[in-house]
Amino acid sequence: MNFFDKVYGLCKEIPEGKVSTYGSIADKLGSKAYRLVGQALRNNPDPINVPCYKIVRNNGEIGGYSGSDPKNIMRKIKMLESDGVIVENGKIDLKKYLFKFE
Repeated sequence: MNFFDKVYGLCKEIPEGKVSTYGSIADKLGSKAYRLVGQALRNNPDPINVPCYKIVRNNGEIGGYSGSDPKNIMRKIKMLESDGVIVENGKIDLKKYLFKFE
C-alpha cells in the first residue's frame, strides 16, 4: 500500500461530526510530509467513499477542496455542516471536532 492509499484509509476512519488535519494524518503515518497528504487528497480518485472534505488545516481553517475555487470551498463547508461540524468565520473548533487516531 502506497502513501496515498494510506491517507485515504485514514480519511475513511474519521467518523461523522469529526475532522482531522493534514498534520495529524502525516503524524499517524510516521511522516512530516504534510504537503504530500494534501497532494494525496487533491488526487483522491474516489471522493464519494474517501471523505477528504473532513481534512482541515492545523489551525482549524477550512483549507482547499478541489482546488481553491470559492464555490468548492463553500461546498466543503456545506458537507462539513451536514455532518454536524460547525464552521464559523472559515474555521472549525478543533478542541471540539478533532478526531484523534489511535
